[in-house]
Amino acid sequence: MSFHHCHRDPLPQPGLTPERLQAQRQLCAACAVCCVFMAGEVVGGYLAHSLAIMTDAAHLLADVGSMMGSLFSLWLSTRPATRTMTFGWHRSETLGALASVVSLWMVTGILLYLAFIRLLHSDYHIEGGAMLLTASVAVCANLLMAFVLHQAGPHHSHGSRGAEYAPLEEGPGEPLPLGNTSVRAAFVHVLGDLLQSLGVLAASILIYFKPQYKAADPISTFLFSICALGSTAPTLRDVLRVLMEGTPRSVGFEPVRDTLLSVPGVRATHELHLWSLTLTYHVASAHLAIDSTADSEAVLAEATSRLRSRFGFSSSTLQVEQYQPEMAQCLRCREPPQA
Repeated sequence: MSFHHCHRDPLPQPGLTPERLQAQRQLCAACAVCCVFMAGEVVGGYLAHSLAIMTDAAHLLADVGSMMGSLFSLWLSTRPATRTMTFGWHRSETLGALASVVSLWMVTGILLYLAFIRLLHSDYHIEGGAMLLTASVAVCANLLMAFVLHQAGPHHSHGSRGAEYAPLEEGPGEPLPLGNTSVRAAFVHVLGDLLQSLGVLAASILIYFKPQYKAADPISTFLFSICALGSTAPTLRDVLRVLMEGTPRSVGFEPVRDTLLSVPGVRATHELHLWSLTLTYHVASAHLAIDSTADSEAVLAEATSRLRSRFGFSSSTLQVEQYQPEMAQCLRCREPPQA
């Protein structure tokens, strides 16, 4: 019988992988563009007295926070764990996402209040030319950021589909890379911003040619503020799920349990816990009850391998023990109920 050492994966190389370095460069470039044009929108919105432009700038603020969080997590992923932070600093990415959502809500709340005041009193003036120019530049900025973040290069694939887009449950493969995941998320967010900027541009064109329709500015502020707040709902849901140590969204309790039970020699499993440190760093722990004739080292190796290849768990801790008939009646060995 060969000896199975507890660390079955090769020791990761220090620093970022080439893929993550490319993601870091893309995010840095997009973040720089976002900061420049966000400052331009704030100035342009102030000069044009346009709340709609300010709302678009607030959405860019959320983009900056999201991309900064991704860059921060890429940097932290290179730092080793310590005796105090035994899992490392991965969860700071989640806290950064929460701070970004809260800041967007605060800014959006102020803009909604100002838009409501404008609709009540109508004693305001919109500089149509400045608003049109700023909105046009904002559309160009979002197009530039989308171009920077767009991943058009070929990716390593297994079969006819790219590995990063294939569900992990379909077969062996590597976990989703953090770099590509962050860049794709930023790209989708920028596409949403582009649609909002086009809406602001349409309102600015209307105000430029028909100044009497200046109410389009606070009305569009209401509409796009709702869109901005709605866009944070998935992020907030994911953040709360991670902080509450819920089961990862892409992983089901039953499939993991059935996978462990399918390992030769495993009779039962209990104390199964699934949680995440980030959206891409999944952790599992469980007790495996095996037959008296089963090779505990072989069972441990096979179970760990299946958890990583099928579900992408970054870390798994499995305790192997002999199966006892009384486990079937043990209250602590029962599965948790459905939520």
